[in-house]
Amino acid sequence: MSKYKLSQSTIEKLGYYVYLLINPRNNKVFYVGKGKGNRINQHLLGALDDKTHETEKIKKIREIQNSGLEVKRVVLRHELAEKEAFEVESAIIDVLGKDKLTNLVKGHNSEDKGLMKLEDIKIKYEAEDAIIEEPAILININNLYQRDMIENEIYDATRKSWRININRIENIKIACSVYRGIIREVFLIEKWLPSPEVEGRYMFEGKVAPKDVREKYLNKSVSKYWKKGSQNPIKYVAP
Repeated sequence: MSKYKLSQSTIEKLGYYVYLLINPRNNKVFYVGKGKGNRINQHLLGALDDKTHETEKIKKIREIQNSGLEVKRVVLRHELAEKEAFEVESAIIDVLGKDKLTNLVKGHNSEDKGLMKLEDIKIKYEAEDAIIEEPAILININNLYQRDMIENEIYDATRKSWRININRIENIKIACSVYRGIIREVFLIEKWLPSPEVEGRYMFEGKVAPKDVREKYLNKSVSKYWKKGSQNPIKYVAP
């Protein structure tokens, strides 16, 4: 480890930096990080301590160390401001794919400004306001949604399990899946049932709405119905 130890002079010149930890057995990046000082070496030092919680990153480091090899450490960009380092780190995680890394979370601002198809950019910045013409329930699935989800996956993310006012949903037949303020799918509700997973919560059974209903609402903005920053994942709309 001593040959990798950074002098105080080097640390002061580096500023914030973005670095890669690489498996020497296949030359594949398994972790992307951002930091300053001796951050690039701290993961490896932590792996040597038996008290360190064994995350996937630490597990990978220990596997490499136990095989008699050393993790390759590469500084990708340095002399950065902290904000710049966040953005570079996030972009690299997006390009490499979080599923191929041991990072626990996506990069900074990845959901709002990260990797997007051009059609997603158009939806984000050019979405028309939804004009909801029948009683509907808007369901925020920000924590469950992933880009390129298929209909069945969005259905499962939308239908359960919610704390709802059962008296308010009697006449509601439309459920809109909302991600980042945009309607991503529309379902016809057939019935509500108590959730078998969480006591006091409910789930609905239904199906994807007909084409004419979807065309009215899909990829439309709900900003005028749902104020940004609202903590409640459910919004009832009764025109």
